[in-house]
Amino acid sequence: MSTRKCDVWSPTAQGNRDLELCEVIAGKRSVTLIRPVVNNPMGRIDTPAGPTFGVEEEFLLVDPRSGEPVARNVAVAERAAECGVELELELTSCQVETTSDVASSSDDLRRNLAGLRRVAADSAEAAGARLLAVALPPTLPTDFPITDKPRYHRIAERFGMIAHEQGISGCHVHVAVADRELAIKVSNRLRPWLPLLLALTANSAVYRNSDTGHASWRSVLWARWPSAGPPPYFDSADEYDAAVRAMLVSGAMLDDGMVYWDVRPSANFPTVEVRVADVPATVAETVLFATLVRALVMTAVDDEDRGEAIPPLSPHALKAAYWRAARYGLDGELIDLDSHALQPAPVQLEAFVDRVKPALTALDDYDWVRTEVRRIAQEGNGAMRQRRAWRRRREVSDVVDEAASATVEGV
Repeated sequence: MSTRKCDVWSPTAQGNRDLELCEVIAGKRSVTLIRPVVNNPMGRIDTPAGPTFGVEEEFLLVDPRSGEPVARNVAVAERAAECGVELELELTSCQVETTSDVASSSDDLRRNLAGLRRVAADSAEAAGARLLAVALPPTLPTDFPITDKPRYHRIAERFGMIAHEQGISGCHVHVAVADRELAIKVSNRLRPWLPLLLALTANSAVYRNSDTGHASWRSVLWARWPSAGPPPYFDSADEYDAAVRAMLVSGAMLDDGMVYWDVRPSANFPTVEVRVADVPATVAETVLFATLVRALVMTAVDDEDRGEAIPPLSPHALKAAYWRAARYGLDGELIDLDSHALQPAPVQLEAFVDRVKPALTALDDYDWVRTEVRRIAQEGNGAMRQRRAWRRRREVSDVVDEAASATVEGV
């Protein structure tokens, strides 16, 4: 019999951080402190505090000395499992993914995500790696080995270099809705806001030992997948399903798990899934992003119930808005898709908060969201942190150190 001590987040009263003893006896966990959402329906939409929501965060594993990606996701996942946390293995073996509990409030989500990041970071350290919340490797990687799963090998065989040049880490937010038809209608209404959400979370300015000139270079690389980017407008779930079937027949997708559109009805849960974001640098930024998405979905449902018309949105205007969001992030001007005029990103973000104010007020999140938005406008998001670190000495190690610190900030 052996007993191993693990640092585990305990979801106790007031969310205080406690260290608990994780008993591992004969290779079996005696407790499970964090329950992954993949084992649960995402579903109740009738909670007093609004629809339930949850978050998936992808992380990069790097060598503690060189900062280069390391193929240790299996070892990291095994360490985390000993502490009751299930990590998903991503396409490349230098990545892991956390999945939150189903949350009813932003405070619940914050505590859960902080605990998951802490366990993932500690597990990475125990496995000889370092956990980074970055959307792309800042260093010059030599290879991205494919995780040894049959499906991942099939993806790599079909899509070649697109799959082998991955190391891409995003953040996905699920918000519960009543059914798939409503999920499609909500997705249509979310499309104009996707560029702003991308700008807010941009966290991939430095890649391959260079400033890319973009706040989110991840979104540029991600767009190479034939099923990625903003979704088309769909009149119904049937039309959506027909489009997916056409993509499958063409070979542009291996299966429906490769519907990579930036907003979609989830394939596994009764939710709308928003996938547009770089993985945010900090827990605070992820919670802000998720809370805004939740409020936006609530606003879209309300607009749908009231029969509000959806303003026309041309593909070229949306593409231009995406480009500016990826290029400048929060540090420039973005396209207002109502007027097609340029606006400073912080001004557009404030207008967005005002647009979803009724939902945020109902969630009791409005005041802290406004405070957090202004703080990020002043202090900067992940991309701006990366650039500040890079410009100090043009040393990528400074960017890696900054990212590692931000990953566990506040946890």
